[in-house]
Amino acid sequence: MLRVAIVGNIASGKTTVEDYLKKKKYPVLDTDEACHKWLVKADEIKEAFKDYDVFENDEISRDKLGKLVFSNSELKKTLEDILYPYVRVEIARFIAKNKDCKYVFVSIPLLYEAKMEDLFDKVLFVYCNDEIRLKRLISRNHYDEEYAKIRMNAQGSQDEKALKADWVVYNNSVVEELYLQISKLIG
Repeated sequence: MLRVAIVGNIASGKTTVEDYLKKKKYPVLDTDEACHKWLVKADEIKEAFKDYDVFENDEISRDKLGKLVFSNSELKKTLEDILYPYVRVEIARFIAKNKDCKYVFVSIPLLYEAKMEDLFDKVLFVYCNDEIRLKRLISRNHYDEEYAKIRMNAQGSQDEKALKADWVVYNNSVVEELYLQISKLIG
């Protein structure tokens, strides 16, 4: 089994890569999706952020929490310290469950920041020009330009991450071009 991390900064096209791999019947875990499900019910997060305006109907609001932590690096670290151990466990479960597969893919946008490289054999980095990513964020997430830039700048440099990766695919063109790049890598 080859354990492959799918990495890329926000709005780079990781979901498009995931969807392609799923269509090809490869097992894919989206750690963002797993975190979103866990986030709303995690007592530890509710306790850590109980003094902040991040709740709606007694549940954590992802939108409110995101705006808070992306404007406060200390609170962002608090959230990451709670989430990263959970993510590590989820990845280990997913890999164990799919141990008989040729490839196992895990989308983990903050692989390097979370220091989870040890869980993978290969890193596939999805690179997309910043201008395209900014337009996607504004369109897809309905962020204003200022907040979109804050979210983009909260992540490390794409160029540095691409240098660390084993494989880099570029998502600056049509989706068929991206698919072609992926198929050349995994056969």
